[in-house]
Formats: sequence, C-alpha cells, structure tokens
Amino acid sequence: MKRIFSGMLLLAAVAALPRAATAADAANGEKLAKRWCAACHVVATDQKSGNTQVAPFSVIAQMPGFDAAKLALYLLTPHPKMPDMSLSRAEAADLAAFIVTQGH
Repeated sequence: MKRIFSGMLLLAAVAALPRAATAADAANGEKLAKRWCAACHVVATDQKSGNTQVAPFSVIAQMPGFDAAKLALYLLTPHPKMPDMSLSRAEAADLAAFIVTQGH
C-alpha cells in the first residue's frame, strides 16, 4: 500500500512539472545554483573553477535528450553524491530553467 501511495505521489509530481517548468524563474534558479551547486559544478560562464569530477551546467544543458522537467524531478529526490537541498517544486523548476540557459 505504501508503494502504491508513493507511486501516486511521484506521478502527481511528474504531471505537475511541465507546467511548473514553463513558468519557471531562471533568475531565481541562478541564485539557487550559485548557493547550492557552484561548490561542485561550474554554474555560469563567469565562474572560474569547479570540481573536475562533475559536469558544468553548460555541458548538462547540451546533453542529448536533456529535459528541464525531468531534471527538476531529479533535483527533488536526494542523491548520495549531492546534498539534500530540500528544494520546493518551484525551486527545482527554477534551477532547471537556469540550467537550460547555460546551454546556449
């Protein structure tokens, strides 16, 4: 029963992401990136260095099949190699929208 409930919550989150990504605030995403991500990732062209073990945002944004909504969902789930940022859905969408801008 717990698995079914978790699955339903995940589906609801995925369904909401495309709308959230469309209205996302890339400027807020930049602030979040500089606060949370810049210690490891190169998050903007004006950043001097990052961890060589992780991809810069410009590379992530240019990956084949890159999808901002999928990235936002990924950012909502804790991962061992990344800190638990406790982002809201809107913040995750904002961060993903900022990453999109780095691919140009």
